[in-house]
Amino acid sequence: MAQYFEVHPQHPQTRLLKQAADILQKGGVVALPTDSSYALVCRLDDKDAVTALRRIRGVDERHHLTLLCRDLSELANYARVDNRQYRLLKMGTPGPYTYILEATKEVPRRVSHPSRRTVGLRVPDHTVAQALLEILGQPLLGTTLIMPGDEVALNDANDIRERLQKQIQAVIDAGACPLEPTTVIDLSSGDAVVVRQGGGDLSRLGLAGLS
Repeated sequence: MAQYFEVHPQHPQTRLLKQAADILQKGGVVALPTDSSYALVCRLDDKDAVTALRRIRGVDERHHLTLLCRDLSELANYARVDNRQYRLLKMGTPGPYTYILEATKEVPRRVSHPSRRTVGLRVPDHTVAQALLEILGQPLLGTTLIMPGDEVALNDANDIRERLQKQIQAVIDAGACPLEPTTVIDLSSGDAVVVRQGGGDLSRLGLAGLS
């Protein structure tokens, strides 16, 4: 039975988020609100949790999972970027943008794309997600909470708990999310390639002509 944490969207209760963080530390998969939609998250270095996360989503190792980071200071541990790419990341951080980057050796192979050795990375602009990341002191691995056969992400915490109560360990309820996917930008080959136009405005990055 998944634990249920109802938190204030702007002033989340630290006590409750510490309990959720403890569940993650012990190998749990948690439903977390972000600035784009609810996401399933787990620890990056927990092989069993990553396997469970992929199984719930119904995706294989070719599906990019995303590192949710507090800020860009954590970037160098997990991805390689040049100065031009870093400036682009900085313009859209925090925000609803996911960047596909060349992964470093710190990223487990089971997490990166098997043939391209790339990883998704983003810094969510969401108070609750940021507070949880701060408590953990490390990035989380996440994926949009879209169930197999569905076309849109789950956005009601009670619905998430009802459907996934036997598959995940906790739900963090901070109200509805915007329910718009992130804008995905592939920087792994050097130049910016817009893979998906979502909630992130490309003009903010000076890429409006690429959409």
